Amino acid sequence: MERYAGALEEAADGARQQERHYQLLSALQSLVKELPSSFQQRLSYTTLSDLALALLDGTVFEIVQGLLEIQHLTEKSLYNQRLRLQNEHRVLKQALRQRHQDAQQACRPHNLPVLQAAQQRELEAVEHRIREEQRAMDRKIVLELDRKVADQQSTLEKAGVAGFYVTTNPQELMLQMNLLELIRKLQQRGFQAGKAAL
Repeated sequence: MERYAGALEEAADGARQQERHYQLLSALQSLVKELPSSFQQRLSYTTLSDLALALLDGTVFEIVQGLLEIQHLTEKSLYNQRLRLQNEHRVLKQALRQRHQDAQQACRPHNLPVLQAAQQRELEAVEHRIREEQRAMDRKIVLELDRKVADQQSTLEKAGVAGFYVTTNPQELMLQMNLLELIRKLQQRGFQAGKAAL
């Protein structure tokens, strides 16, 4: 008798899972219609069904939310680093201008052209250094963001989310961004674990 009750419970669980899978798949198919046609064509029924299966227990929603929070923190940190560098450069240029102005006021008139030429060379050297430091910072930011994207792709691939793997191909990245947007929209519509209402 207990075995029979357990089998009934398993069957009911399976039916609930199947119904939830169908609801997720149906919602995904509806959301895909909002995407550009070039991406709609690349998202087959099988891909959407696999994505719906990965979303069934709600873990992927939590993973995506965690990755989003980490990304925001990373972006904020990188933005603050760049702002600090810009501020340091602004202070450096202000100090240089003030030093040049003080030197010109203390300079004898016949030495002024020589002083101004030397100051112009110094200013150009400082501006060159600033541009190089900004380029280096921007390269560092791009590399860090690229690493973050690869980490996110790897995490989602390991979680079994259809369409995710580590790539730098722009078309594949755009497809993955669209898949993430679909997941986020489902999340906003209340499709986390155990929920099935639109």
